[in-house]
Amino acid sequence: MIVVTGATGNIGRPLTQALAEAGQQVTAVSRNAAAVPDGVRHMVADLAEPAGLKPALAGAKALFLLLSGDLHAIGANPADIISEAAAAGVRRVVLLSTLGVVTRPSGRTRIAMRALEDVLRESGLEWTILRPGGFASNALWWAESVRTQQVVAAPFGDVGVPIIDPADIAEVAAACLLEDRHTGSVYELTGPEVITPRGQAAALAAALGSPVRFHELTRDEAAAAMTRSMPAELANDTLDILGSPNPAELRISPDVQQVLGRAPRPFADWAARNVAAFR
Repeated sequence: MIVVTGATGNIGRPLTQALAEAGQQVTAVSRNAAAVPDGVRHMVADLAEPAGLKPALAGAKALFLLLSGDLHAIGANPADIISEAAAAGVRRVVLLSTLGVVTRPSGRTRIAMRALEDVLRESGLEWTILRPGGFASNALWWAESVRTQQVVAAPFGDVGVPIIDPADIAEVAAACLLEDRHTGSVYELTGPEVITPRGQAAALAAALGSPVRFHELTRDEAAAAMTRSMPAELANDTLDILGSPNPAELRISPDVQQVLGRAPRPFADWAARNVAAFR
């Protein structure tokens, strides 16, 4: 049995599907009830309360740990999830971390994530750590404005980073859960190219077959929009990266190629597969 947390999100959904198609027994964990592939067990749990994972972890051999906002919940102690996994007899944990723990290590959330990485390393379990950069699926923030106004509104229109397709993260995670050769590895996951927001708008236009206008926001305008759905500290951290990426954040990593034997997918591929969200 493999337990997948965050199982209904942009990474967890394709990961759950891939594991099920590989013939694995899978328990999909999410905060709310959701549809899952045939043959997959679904359980509702809040990762801010690790003891609630006990029923999901019973009999599991591996765990994909995606914390998302739960890491930042008041009173949350995500290290307890690793303890619960070890107590349940889980042998292997694949942790979704962030590239920011090495590119910008001083932020509060990244300090917390690095501490969790260290807990996992010292747990006695088999482990793999995945550190992705920015996600192609963040473009879904623009879905409504593209549908209604044919416009992408974003800051720093001509500053790019090598964003990664969440489906690639899911494939890498599946390999790490299933293959012994990845134990003890840390993989930095990026896309194959640096792409700007203006370039993303052009890729969406190509996928749609219709024009998409790019409108450049000021940093303050972008911050105001982002803080409606995330903590202000995280929004400002994100804007720091998007507006002034450092050399480590511009580096195109070979790790997807190393794990999967193929190059990561470009943003245009993600746009073509997800074009319905923008129509």
